[in-house]
Amino acid sequence: MNEEYLYPDFNGLDWNAVHKDYRQRIEAGLNNLDFYNAMAEMIFSLGDDHSQFLTPEEKAAREAEYAGNLDYVGIGIILLAVPDRQRAVIYLVFPGSPAEEAGLKIHDSILTVDGQPILDADGYLTMILLGPEGTSVSVMVQTPGEEPRTIQITRRRITGSMPVPNTVLTTSGGKRIGYILVPTFMDSTVDDQIGAALEAMKVEGSLDGLILDNRVNEGGYENVLIGTLRYFMSGVAGHFINRQSESALNLGKGKDINGSLTVPMVVMVGPDTVSFGEISSGILQDIGRAYVIGETTEGNVELLLGYDFADGSSAWIAHDTFRPLNHPEANWEQTGIVPDLSMPSAWDLYTLDTDPAVRAALDYLDTK
Repeated sequence: MNEEYLYPDFNGLDWNAVHKDYRQRIEAGLNNLDFYNAMAEMIFSLGDDHSQFLTPEEKAAREAEYAGNLDYVGIGIILLAVPDRQRAVIYLVFPGSPAEEAGLKIHDSILTVDGQPILDADGYLTMILLGPEGTSVSVMVQTPGEEPRTIQITRRRITGSMPVPNTVLTTSGGKRIGYILVPTFMDSTVDDQIGAALEAMKVEGSLDGLILDNRVNEGGYENVLIGTLRYFMSGVAGHFINRQSESALNLGKGKDINGSLTVPMVVMVGPDTVSFGEISSGILQDIGRAYVIGETTEGNVELLLGYDFADGSSAWIAHDTFRPLNHPEANWEQTGIVPDLSMPSAWDLYTLDTDPAVRAALDYLDTK
């Protein structure tokens, strides 16, 4: 931390005092669970909202996600908490899952499971949808604009990579627009899936534009970021800056699929766009490649480096920040990514067809 942490003032924290306090707690005797909780608290106290400590189990789960090897028992959805409305909204449905078979779709909300709230008292997601394979759960679901309904779903084992939903939308002027939801950069298969989506979209004709939906993209790994951006641009995209040096984010040669390097493009962002989700959106805006629609992001663009320990745990520490290529004076950590057009992005209030940000994107692309 003293040598590598991005902020030499530790964000105003007396790190030596923090270090001394936690060392005394550990030397007084902690079991493994309390030790890991203490390490998580210590890293969280830095206040950058990005650095984090992972237990051996959390680190193993992250590695499995990166490898595209998710493996758990549930109904096959990925959720985003919506504490203000006491619900969780679906942003991914795994193909062939019990959820898909039951008719659940992206933008549907889960209100309760077996009569229990899907969120805990602090507004965080519970694990109530997980359970033994073959067991059934009663799920109260609400589609935007409809009344809640209750359905029975039987849990099964869910395996594989995170899906990348995509479709072709048509503007009022008849233009074919490719829509791609980028759920994460944590899964190493995501960039290849985006390429496959672009290939599939050209079967029925060329595209007139693209919408890249980063509104739930909480970032991930640099190589997935690079692999994704190469479909839309090439060359140097900006610089990573740390306490000792700077290095270029060089994408190399772009990879055009179905006009992906040249067709007009919209990127959508919101409060849940984080880390490389923010950086990718800001880069495409900074170089003039994309028009950005949505809500200003929170500003959390540090590059984390992982430090692994012998017990299997790891600390992911803010090591670099990002300097845009064409606007090097910009500080995205302070400002977030500011859209060219502000539009609401409440995921649970709209379907894809009624989403005002998507409608605005289609109207913009209709003029290009």
